Amino acid sequence: MSRSIVLLILVLGTLMAAVDSTVVLLALPTITTDLRTNLDLTIWTILIYLLVVAVMTTQLGRIGDLLGRSRMYNLGFGIFTLGSALCGLSPTAEALVAFRAIQALGASMLQANSGAIIADVFPPNERGKAYGFTSIGWNVGATLGIVVGGVLTTLVGWRYIFYINVPIGIAAVILGVRYVRDVQRAKAQKLDVPGMLLLLSGLSMITYGASDVAGRGINAFNGPLIGAGVIMIASMLIYERRAENPIIDLKAFQNRVLSFSILASFFQSMGYLSVVFVIIMYLQGIRGLSPLNASLLLVPGYVVASSLGPFAGRLSDKIGARIPASIGISMMMGAILVYLTLTLSSPLYVIIIASVIGGLGSAMFYPANNSAVMANARRGFYGGANGLLRTLANLGTLFSYVLALTVASLSIPRYVAFEVFLGTIDLVGGVAGSFLTGIKEALVVAFFILVIALVLSASRGKETRMERNEAKTSNLKA
Repeated sequence: MSRSIVLLILVLGTLMAAVDSTVVLLALPTITTDLRTNLDLTIWTILIYLLVVAVMTTQLGRIGDLLGRSRMYNLGFGIFTLGSALCGLSPTAEALVAFRAIQALGASMLQANSGAIIADVFPPNERGKAYGFTSIGWNVGATLGIVVGGVLTTLVGWRYIFYINVPIGIAAVILGVRYVRDVQRAKAQKLDVPGMLLLLSGLSMITYGASDVAGRGINAFNGPLIGAGVIMIASMLIYERRAENPIIDLKAFQNRVLSFSILASFFQSMGYLSVVFVIIMYLQGIRGLSPLNASLLLVPGYVVASSLGPFAGRLSDKIGARIPASIGISMMMGAILVYLTLTLSSPLYVIIIASVIGGLGSAMFYPANNSAVMANARRGFYGGANGLLRTLANLGTLFSYVLALTVASLSIPRYVAFEVFLGTIDLVGGVAGSFLTGIKEALVVAFFILVIALVLSASRGKETRMERNEAKTSNLKA
């Protein structure tokens, strides 16, 4: 019973963190008007969230390894809930951006430690099923967030997209303090502060630079900033080789399954989430649908398909992650091929068919891949491995946003691409045809990014899952 409650709390945390990565999207025009500001500032209510979760999850996962994952998770839920309440009360756009950063810090703590808690609580031969349930949060959350934001903004006002988190968060914190506890005491170790600062600096430069590229294109500021970030990351990796308690255990990545699984997650996130952004731009900019109707058209397929996540996770428990995860990526690529048939007047059911195929692929990939990462991470590095997995997945999400807007702006002016992204403008005539060409180019780019993810997934090797024997022995002793 307690395992089920723990899993429920973890699903809630992953769902809410994912929902709030996109929940603001459809509310941006309303927020801009209500707070009497401009879109250049309010767009940062999305970007600051993506930036913070991308930068912080690895650090917070490692801190969870050292100080206790349950503490970090429950504290994260509390911070997320507080940040949500403050966002709803925001008097200005500047305050809203600042409070979104607080909310994102809490979300980072949830993301960084949830997978590690599953690895602690569930034996290896049951983790795939557990990750299948949490994958519902990841897979449905970002898409569902768009709809939730649109519905609540339309019916009761934009502030309620944040207020709705408060009662759920309070209940989750109460349950978490009671049921989510560390299986073993954390060993007393020193934090790798220099490594954390180098990683924080490098990721901050890269993510901020990438966000700026989406808004302004590559220029003399963001290009060198990204380059400096890469240099900082390289310096961090060199330092980590000699660190006593490294934030990233480089020796762990001698395990081919672990390293290839984490990299596959990065390329899958960047490739397929950009497809979601691009198709919403097609529906809004070319087909003239409202942002809410555009997102509603995508949701049924993802929700129905993602409900199969636990079953796909159970399959990975039996046969390993390589086959289910690789099939999942192949199905996402198949969805892109369906999207490539779109014309200026294609029947809208084509969107639903493609979204179901892609959703089934996601249901196959996420639980299997997450299970592979945690099954091949050593016990003392669960939080660090899960944090790194989520960091790269969040970086992939951010880069997918950059990719969608950058490729779209090759066929239409960048400011028009932004307005299409937000659903405040429709394109007509030759402009629509030109934009459709740009959309298909973006889909082709996403397809080849997924080819990289597929190669990594398929060549990760057969899993040994060494902890299975340990788990069986422990169960016999119990």
